[in-house]
Amino acid sequence: MPRFSKREGLHTLSEINVTPMLDLCFVLLVIFMITTPLLENNADLALPTGAGSDKPVDPEKVRTVSIDRNSAIQLDGNPVDLAELRTRLDTLRAQQGADLAVVIRPHKELTVQKLVGVMDILRATHIAKVGVITEADGR
Repeated sequence: MPRFSKREGLHTLSEINVTPMLDLCFVLLVIFMITTPLLENNADLALPTGAGSDKPVDPEKVRTVSIDRNSAIQLDGNPVDLAELRTRLDTLRAQQGADLAVVIRPHKELTVQKLVGVMDILRATHIAKVGVITEADGR
């Protein structure tokens, strides 16, 4: 009586099933294609840190720049054009120093280029404390 059966023994597969590996590669490719555009960060911003500020912003040193849908600009409620805005901000910066803060109130239908033009003026006048007022989404 033979000790082992006469069936053939186990044999190794000479082919590897690559379908699961290709599925994984395609999933990773899709994930990277979706997340890569979100990683671009070209804006030169002074981001806030996690620690609290030594002293809060003085409300007297905050100026408001409003831009309506027709691109009319107002500085603290007074109509100005871009050249006059730069002149007034230079004067305010000289008077108040680095503590000067500017809040921009753009109209929601304003083109981005107009907003960027005002932000370029703020950068040229070396005003670092800049904010943009938005409304909460009504969802």
